[in-house]
Amino acid sequence: MKMKMKNQIKQISTSFFSTIFLFENGKAIEYLNENYSKQNPSKIQIENIQKVAAGSFNEAILTKEGNVFAKGEYINSKNPNEFINISSLIKDLNDRIIQDIVSGDSSIYLLTSNQNVYGIGLNYYSQLGFDSEALKETEKPILMMKNVSKIFSGNSSYSAFLLNSNQELFGCGYNQDGQLGLGESKKEETKIQKLTKIKNIPKGKIIDIQCGFTHSIMLIENQNQNQNPKRKLYSCGESEYNGLGKNDENTYEFTEIKSSLFENDDNILDFSCGAGQTLILTSNSKLIGFGGNLFGQLGNGNKNTHLIPIQIKLPKLRFNENISNYHISCGFNKSFLYYSPPSFSNLEEDLIKLFERKEFCNISFKTKNGGNN
Repeated sequence: MKMKMKNQIKQISTSFFSTIFLFENGKAIEYLNENYSKQNPSKIQIENIQKVAAGSFNEAILTKEGNVFAKGEYINSKNPNEFINISSLIKDLNDRIIQDIVSGDSSIYLLTSNQNVYGIGLNYYSQLGFDSEALKETEKPILMMKNVSKIFSGNSSYSAFLLNSNQELFGCGYNQDGQLGLGESKKEETKIQKLTKIKNIPKGKIIDIQCGFTHSIMLIENQNQNQNPKRKLYSCGESEYNGLGKNDENTYEFTEIKSSLFENDDNILDFSCGAGQTLILTSNSKLIGFGGNLFGQLGNGNKNTHLIPIQIKLPKLRFNENISNYHISCGFNKSFLYYSPPSFSNLEEDLIKLFERKEFCNISFKTKNGGNN
């Protein structure tokens, strides 16, 4: 079906109970999967959306004006299904313009235009950087750290990472499986109560960090002036269920994921972590994955766990020549491969693929309140 440019996919964010589809026209729809009872997508009644973030027990919407609307059990206990403006709850009036949002399993992180980070939601595992005994949860944003350039977490994670303007990395939250990369000596500390500097991280520019339930994956770009930038993946945590891409090894510091699948002329375009699975898209049109696969979320035709990287057969892509415009989004038990061209693109059609139950399938966007988005 022909689709106008404004209806092209811009982003997908998916978690355990929900999946949000954001379109180029600034509108979004959400697909709920409560108690495994499938429902049709419904329109989100918020305009001018810039970014969406879904966690297992919350959703967050960032508008182009810098406001954040969120809902969830730990965001608005009186009415968890109602979106409220959480950025307006920040006490500092000069700090209410939000630049970025990231969702954890039950917490939301806000990066302001002044480079301050606020957290809201569950803090039972100290994922907001405070003593969990004194503060189990908060429905008002609390200041976590100043002078921050990037924030990282995961839709199934009780951990968070913050990167300051000096490229120093800090982490807090759940660490029972060593997923904060603090080293062997810190592995037994289940909760890291305050933001702690992560030492011995790989050299290079940190592009992204994504957190699963018991592992974390870091994307580093080598910016050697004598060669083209090369991106590499590093992981830490437990591999028993999720895989770290390194045989059956556990590692409590970020170490490189090495595989013959990452050839010299390959570069990593995109990657995503769910609760247990990791999917990677390379410049040579390779789809690589490893980790949990009980629901077929690796899209390789079986439900076997793969602890080391495997190559997954891509579906027939309509826009194969524009592989850099494809993106991946992994949720708790499902994964998406979708085409998101730049805003200036002339393409008039969209493509979405869902990895689930042994095969790829297309997704339609007929909402329960009538019509397409």
